Amino acid sequence: MLKITMYSSADKVAGQGVGSAYLELMHLLKTNFKGEFDIAVNQYRTSDISHYHTIDLPFWFSTFSKKRGRKIGYVHFLPETLEGSLKIPQPFRGIFYRYVIAFYKRMDQIVVVNPIFIDKLVNYGIDRNKVRYIPNFVSKTEFYEESLASKNAFRHELGIPLDKFVVFGDGQVQERKGIDDFVKMAQANPDIQFIWAGGFSFGKITDGYDHYKEMVDNPPKNMTFAGIVEREKLVKYLNIADLFVLPSYDELFPMSVLEAFSCGTPVLLRDLDLYKAIIDGYYLSGKDFGEMNQVLQKVVANPQTLQKYSELSRKASQQYSEDHLAKIWDEFYHEQYELGKELGQIH
Repeated sequence: MLKITMYSSADKVAGQGVGSAYLELMHLLKTNFKGEFDIAVNQYRTSDISHYHTIDLPFWFSTFSKKRGRKIGYVHFLPETLEGSLKIPQPFRGIFYRYVIAFYKRMDQIVVVNPIFIDKLVNYGIDRNKVRYIPNFVSKTEFYEESLASKNAFRHELGIPLDKFVVFGDGQVQERKGIDDFVKMAQANPDIQFIWAGGFSFGKITDGYDHYKEMVDNPPKNMTFAGIVEREKLVKYLNIADLFVLPSYDELFPMSVLEAFSCGTPVLLRDLDLYKAIIDGYYLSGKDFGEMNQVLQKVVANPQTLQKYSELSRKASQQYSEDHLAKIWDEFYHEQYELGKELGQIH
């Protein structure tokens, strides 16, 4: 039985995608490989594989112990993807960014959730052969299509008429997520109900906190900030949405999009190259507020287009399902175990 130790604090901060990805992987491993993997969390024991999900300073020090076996780093962000998320003053920002890359360089193997970031890691001096692409995924037991009766009941609970068009988005309230454009879309479409689930996961160090706090406290009349929503309730919001909109300027592989796919909800994204590498053809897009707003207005007037992209969401969810990724992770861990034995990292 392979001894795998997970190092993570991702689930301690509510409302962030890193935590969702971590929980999904833990659920996959515990559900599918009970007799195959001996999994522990944040225990400094002798391990065959140590899988680092977050870059906490105590975890950095732990990488110098020979008890860690083969060290796997899970890259959920790069320094540039933190821009517009956290307000870190210089010189601390530069120090932190160097620490991020130094942590990744301590790893024997790195997993990225988007292949477009392989070249970026190489540019930071990381060996291309040490980087592997494994996409995020969502379990159908966690995010799924509800019955029409359940959808109608939740609309009734929220006071939303059954015939009201609903646009839903989620993520931390910050500039990088494009929340300003989401609010502008609400202002431009007063007959549509807009809902944003998410908040300030990192409190006042969120970049632009004062501006966004004012926005949350005084939204347009047709928009609701639902705050940080538990996963059990998030699936309900996704099911009542006619369209999921995420106007982010930068991402790695947003869990929120996969969650929308899994619920069969049509998706509208900002037109970014990073999406084309992983989910091209499955979503609507616009390069800026003007184009995204035009797409929104067109789909409101054309239910057939919505139905088409609802079907595409279902197809995408199959590609990034738990069953499909279980085989990939199983092969990956066994491959890393054999490499570790060969290189003398595992005894």
